[in-house]
Amino acid sequence: MRAFTRAVSPRIAECQLTHLERVPIDVAKAAAQHAAYEAALSAAGFDVIRLPELADDPDAVFVEDTAILLDKHAIITRPGAASRIGETASTEAGLANHFEVHRIENGFLDGGDVMRIGKILYVGLSTRTDALGISSLQNIASALGYEVIHAELRDCLHLKTGVTFPGIDAAGRPLLLYDPRSVDSAQFADVEPLAVADGERAAANCLRANRRLILPAGNPRTADRLRAKGFDVVELDVSELQKAEAGVTCMSLIDG
Repeated sequence: MRAFTRAVSPRIAECQLTHLERVPIDVAKAAAQHAAYEAALSAAGFDVIRLPELADDPDAVFVEDTAILLDKHAIITRPGAASRIGETASTEAGLANHFEVHRIENGFLDGGDVMRIGKILYVGLSTRTDALGISSLQNIASALGYEVIHAELRDCLHLKTGVTFPGIDAAGRPLLLYDPRSVDSAQFADVEPLAVADGERAAANCLRANRRLILPAGNPRTADRLRAKGFDVVELDVSELQKAEAGVTCMSLIDG
């Protein structure tokens, strides 16, 4: 099992923002929290592989937006923020020796708008992903045996800001963790929906890491709900990174 990451840029304070007001970011603290995140991935059994550093790209740590990993294949995306387009060449270079590489050539698509459940890719139309980007992904993914389904979202940066797939619960049911203010859970098939607790919207973005779930700290009631479902929950402080609209899925590309 592998997890691909990238270092925090010293210019992270200049990151793209859509929903948050810009506030100062302590780069050293952000880097320390990112190191703890990588340590949690290692503890979950992953070989953490750093992609080439991009010190001059403020959003470079958010590698999820630049590629989609599907078994032996890597689809290089076209991020919707113009400042991030240059990141994809570095991601491709870092993944080329590990995967068969495909590229989205038309439209715009951020990996954070793509949620995989089995052989279905749910894709959100957002400020960073457009209809042409979704169509381009469908052309590639369908040839690889995946179905692409458009998912509706509201009031959030990416689809996976508002909904993620934690995996199978203790009763053997596929669980969907979601924020009711951002998505309608009825549009996702064959899953049991679990809403985050009131006031804990950030918890909707959790990362399935082998048999563990990584959850941003500060969401205790949602963490308890997940533990009641049989999940091993690891709560991480990513507060400094959240100032850049980070979620715990966006800082890695998970293979396995």
